Amino acid sequence: MTKIKSGEASTSIVERALKRPELTSLLGAVLVFTLFMVVAPAFRSWDSMATVLYASSTIGIMAVAVGLLMIADEFDLSTGVAVTTAALAASMFSYNLWLNTWVGALIALVISLAIGFFNGFLVVKTKIASFLITLATFLMLQGINLAVTKLISGTVATPTIADMEGFPSARAVFASSIPIFGVNIRITVFWWLLFVIVGTFVLFKTRIGNWIFAVGGDEEAARAVGVPVRGVKIGLFMFVGFAAWFVGMHNLFLFDSIQAGQGVGNEFLYIIAAVIGGISMTGGRGTVVGTMIGALIFGMTNQGIVYAGWNPDWFMFFLGGTLLLAVLLNHRFERFNKERS
Repeated sequence: MTKIKSGEASTSIVERALKRPELTSLLGAVLVFTLFMVVAPAFRSWDSMATVLYASSTIGIMAVAVGLLMIADEFDLSTGVAVTTAALAASMFSYNLWLNTWVGALIALVISLAIGFFNGFLVVKTKIASFLITLATFLMLQGINLAVTKLISGTVATPTIADMEGFPSARAVFASSIPIFGVNIRITVFWWLLFVIVGTFVLFKTRIGNWIFAVGGDEEAARAVGVPVRGVKIGLFMFVGFAAWFVGMHNLFLFDSIQAGQGVGNEFLYIIAAVIGGISMTGGRGTVVGTMIGALIFGMTNQGIVYAGWNPDWFMFFLGGTLLLAVLLNHRFERFNKERS
């Protein structure tokens, strides 16, 4: 039996680590965490950590779905306003038809899945870049959100549904807090972990995961070996719709009313979290765990700047710099791995 020398084994471990797409994001997360632990004393408390996790979770849930779509080499720019569309639909159907809020939420789910199907179907049918298709959807949803809300409610916000049947149980599912060792953790943190676990399992342990990588790596080659390319892409767009519905329900049942103009610009945060987490902009490469790390960097930066007493206007600059660094490092590691293979 051939023995493996310790030097060769350590080299093999390093090479495997360098091939992990989330490596740079993990290093970035450690640096960001260390920075704010040093400069922001308030950042060190458990309550602050809970706030960071909450800020990360609402971005992270969407980043899981957006990241999977990006691995398949597609983008969805309608996600930010789609979250608001789901919340508005659930609120207005429940309030104006006097429905149980769970019924309103289910109607909103159907609408969200339909939006995802609409995006996916147009992309695979027309072969127009998903960037353009979903940009059009973004504009249409933004207009619908404002126009329909004003038409029905007379204002840009929906009435409160806090006193309606089903609201307490829905809030418990989507927007409650769970005390752990005296610290209140938002339930979205646990939902986020579940999304990450399920997404990772699907991506690396199922045939669907193999299809996603194949479609993102080489669509024509994937089609040639029998991968249902159209079905995979439409399914991923619908999963993005489901995630948008889920986050929309959290927003609705946390605040019990929704502003029609919310969500604009959040689509870039979801994409940024995925890219910082090692998702390739050209498809075929990435992990769900990477999107989790990317969202965590967002949460630490978002809250850490506040705890450090810095001007919050620097947040977008900091986030943009992190994105640029992640893109450059990911590109460098991709070239390195190609040279090594």
